[in-house]
Amino acid sequence: MKFNVPLLLAGGVVIGGLVYVLAAGFGKDPHEVPFMLTGKAAPDFKLERVDDKSPVTLAEMTQKPLILNFWSTWCMPCKAEHPVLEWGQKKFGDKVNFVGVIYQDTHENVDAFLKRQPPVYAQLFDEPGRAAVDYGLAGVPETYFISTDKVIRYKHVGPINAETLASEIGKLLQAEEAHAK
Repeated sequence: MKFNVPLLLAGGVVIGGLVYVLAAGFGKDPHEVPFMLTGKAAPDFKLERVDDKSPVTLAEMTQKPLILNFWSTWCMPCKAEHPVLEWGQKKFGDKVNFVGVIYQDTHENVDAFLKRQPPVYAQLFDEPGRAAVDYGLAGVPETYFISTDKVIRYKHVGPINAETLASEIGKLLQAEEAHAK
């Protein structure tokens, strides 16, 4: 039996490379995407309010720390987290601003949803999806915690629960206090 040495070497290189790639990723969450904007300036935006169509910018929203939530009416996890964000607005709204950013949705669907569940915080349309791209949105829902100096302090991927929301707001407010001193 004769062996084709170049073919065996090529096969060994391919298998070795595959083993390396699999070993490097072993134990890592395949859904976890590294977020490169933590600690960096939040991208500015100019979006339209759902209620009165007036333009809103990031600067107008960061007079207090900002909780920026990207969501859609077609997203079931977004609907599930909606009451948590409303609770957060009622509990922390005097200390932080809550803003919903509607991603890849229609005015008709949003109006119908907000008629059933009237918003307790500002809702903005990201119709062209530019803000979503600038913020590195991987999917909805995603929630960004932004300090008054317009720096992204934390990003939560997926529906947020009350415990995580309260904890991250607490960290954001502590950082604000430390920065003020």
